[in-house]
Amino acid sequence: MNDGLVTATADSYVLGEGPLWDPVRSRLLWVDIPSGTVLEGTLLDDGTIRIVDRVVVDDTAGAVAVSARGEQLIAGGHGLLVIDRDGRVLRRLPLIDGRRRFNDGKPDPGGRFVVGTLSLGGPSETEQLIQIDRDGTSRIIDDDLTLSNGLAWTPDGSVLYSVDTERRVVFRRSYDVTTGETGSRDTFLAFEAGYPDGMTIDSESHLWIAMWGLGEVRRYAPDGRLVQTIPVPAPHTSSVGFAGQDLGTLVITTATQDLDDEQLADFPLSGRLFTVRPGVRGLPQPLWAGFTVPTSTE
Repeated sequence: MNDGLVTATADSYVLGEGPLWDPVRSRLLWVDIPSGTVLEGTLLDDGTIRIVDRVVVDDTAGAVAVSARGEQLIAGGHGLLVIDRDGRVLRRLPLIDGRRRFNDGKPDPGGRFVVGTLSLGGPSETEQLIQIDRDGTSRIIDDDLTLSNGLAWTPDGSVLYSVDTERRVVFRRSYDVTTGETGSRDTFLAFEAGYPDGMTIDSESHLWIAMWGLGEVRRYAPDGRLVQTIPVPAPHTSSVGFAGQDLGTLVITTATQDLDDEQLADFPLSGRLFTVRPGVRGLPQPLWAGFTVPTSTE
């Protein structure tokens, strides 16, 4: 185990995902996907997280983003939900059919929301990565994925990295922040063991990738070299994100999903969140710009 790793939560989650630092309220957000729960926590000086609020929606919660006004955008099963600061659902925007659900997603540097899908019938070659603009229109970036997952943009926003988990690759392509247009993709990283899941990028343009099935987080240089590995006492490390006022704390989510009784006994901390100070800072996660036109309301 990494000597600096802190077991940050007392509770375990079935599929903890998407840790996000909310600069509007100086809180950490993350989701437990199958229970449809968005959790909010205070990051304490000792690296632990105190839960201060939670929002439960009548759906899955694949990812969460925040706007400058403090609204939350939740990637529900088949559409997006806009939640106000009191936890009320203001709007719903249906986008995909019932054969798949939304998975990992983040705002791009221009405030659009980019989100991928996961098949409910098992892995397929038909998963999508979708960009949703402020007017609610959507554009498909990829439509041949196996399981769309982690996203990250370079500090200047000119390059998008995206994970295709079952294919065990991280793709790279050019990205125009002004228009949202993307260039052709190439394979930046390919893995022989484990499955890349959630991902973030630091201020030195290094990618941090949670490796599902391996119980570790890896840091990769811009030239693709593996430069650091953080062991985690939970085999299903699911996502990573930088948090805190200085964005110097790396938050790691894990899952109990797909672990049998023997594995749970061997890894009793599975499903908890962990934190570590890796010696490098993250980048501020762009805020969601909001919708410019009304969508369906509750």
